[in-house]
Amino acid sequence: MTSLALAGASSFLNPVLPGWHSDPSCTRVDETFYCATSTFISFPGLPVYASEDLINWRLASHAWSRESQIPGASWDTTQQQQGMYAPTLRYHDGEFYLICEYLGLPEGIIGVVFRTEDPFDDAAWSDPVTFETGRIDPDIFWDDDGTVYVATQGILLQEFDLQTGELSQPPVSIWNGTGGVWPEGPHIYKRDGYYYLLIAEGGTATDHAVTIARATDIWGPYESYANNPILTNRGTDEYFQTVGHADLFTDTAGNWWGLALATRSGPEYTHYPMGREAVLFNATWEEGEWPVLEPVRGRMTGWTLPEPTRDVPGDGPWNSDPDEYDFTADSVLPKHFVYWRVPRPGTFTTTDAGLEILPSRNNLTGIPFETEDITLSGQRGLAFIGRRQTHTLFDFSVDVSLPPADVELEAGITVFLTQLNHIDISIVSAPSNGSLSVRFHAIGTGTPPPAETMPVPAAWAGQPIRLHISADTPESYRLAASSGDGELLEVATASSALVSGGSGSFVGSLLGTWATCNGAGTGEECPGEARAAFQRWRYTPVGQFIEETRLCKQQARNSGNA
Repeated sequence: MTSLALAGASSFLNPVLPGWHSDPSCTRVDETFYCATSTFISFPGLPVYASEDLINWRLASHAWSRESQIPGASWDTTQQQQGMYAPTLRYHDGEFYLICEYLGLPEGIIGVVFRTEDPFDDAAWSDPVTFETGRIDPDIFWDDDGTVYVATQGILLQEFDLQTGELSQPPVSIWNGTGGVWPEGPHIYKRDGYYYLLIAEGGTATDHAVTIARATDIWGPYESYANNPILTNRGTDEYFQTVGHADLFTDTAGNWWGLALATRSGPEYTHYPMGREAVLFNATWEEGEWPVLEPVRGRMTGWTLPEPTRDVPGDGPWNSDPDEYDFTADSVLPKHFVYWRVPRPGTFTTTDAGLEILPSRNNLTGIPFETEDITLSGQRGLAFIGRRQTHTLFDFSVDVSLPPADVELEAGITVFLTQLNHIDISIVSAPSNGSLSVRFHAIGTGTPPPAETMPVPAAWAGQPIRLHISADTPESYRLAASSGDGELLEVATASSALVSGGSGSFVGSLLGTWATCNGAGTGEECPGEARAAFQRWRYTPVGQFIEETRLCKQQARNSGNA
């Protein structure tokens, strides 16, 4: 590719947004790049990241951060991979617009458009303008005459009224792609007298690809590029697979770049607990010509990157940084912590004892998909909070305290993909005498190891118990317990295949804490007011695999790219 021969070309490592960051959509305002990704039923949803160097990405805000923005939507969603699909983020006339569609409601899919003048403030994002649609993956495009268009999966095009949410009827099919299944994820760009239509097709697994067509009229007819697909790793033995669903943008020098999703799985497609991550590539787009996109690899060479900097507004964390939290009554929950659905009010509080969680009757699995009695289905929110696994190798540990109770209380830490794919280590309190045990449990893709329960050593009595989950290889997790910094009690190992695919093929693993009374009580309430307390939350990056045989060791504050 042309860019590879340029003097002063930059080298960088993928993924630039490691961890679950599927379906990236990006725009640039002056010197700052902004990208949003899918979040499905996790909440808050639709994160917007900001960067000035394309490598260091700060969490700026969440466009969907208030239950009142879409009242009742989260609790009406029954499945594990519904919710917010594939946003498009754009900037127009001084405002940011984020268009998305929410799946899984009784009335079907609803389209939403959030807008803000300040992308660094959750509260500044508007309540959405909603629209009716039967398709996912909306794109929003302003033509030169001010007409606004929405393109969706299919690929269908309609004019759009930003004030009322009305769409022109009927939807017009403008291109069917090149023959791959699920033509979706459209983005329209106007350049050199053409409307270019970039889409994803082939499904989101190992046949995923990016294709392109163009027309001189937005309604078509569209000419398919002879050399499609323009970006894919299908049919290769590359470590980065499922490459697709891309968006293109320029830097201040006019050079073209793009972000796409990819999975670090190799062609075996067995171990990929972080799911679909966001990868950076550069492009060459000469006047009147088709764009040429650089293939996605772990180690890339491309246009000269902006100078490395973290001089970006906001108070959100940098995506690849470690966590080091000691909670007090004055603590605010970190901006990158998320729930599985909107939580029940009062479930999470911070005190001087730590992050306190009011247990839920349902454990992390519950009875998903239950329609008659949903109190144990998880629809009313799990008593779970977590952060993305953003590194191949890491150490995660939290101190856990359980109060005496008349029921079996359980509190622990987990690698959580969905309610049907998770790996847990916990402390369990016996209601008869308050004795504590360490419990291991896993459910997921393939055959999990058997559950284990062992008594807490007598010498640990009266002390918080530190629970540990570590990834020493990309293929497995090690689960252990200790009293403070004392000797580890090794409890179990579990394959990362358990949290790869299955019921979570579109999402990625979260590392977090949870508490349950294991079905005791009635309705949505556990008996009593006993809360589990979590303190000394630590997430320590160790390294990234960028090829199956190449490990990139984590350096201090280097965003995992060294």
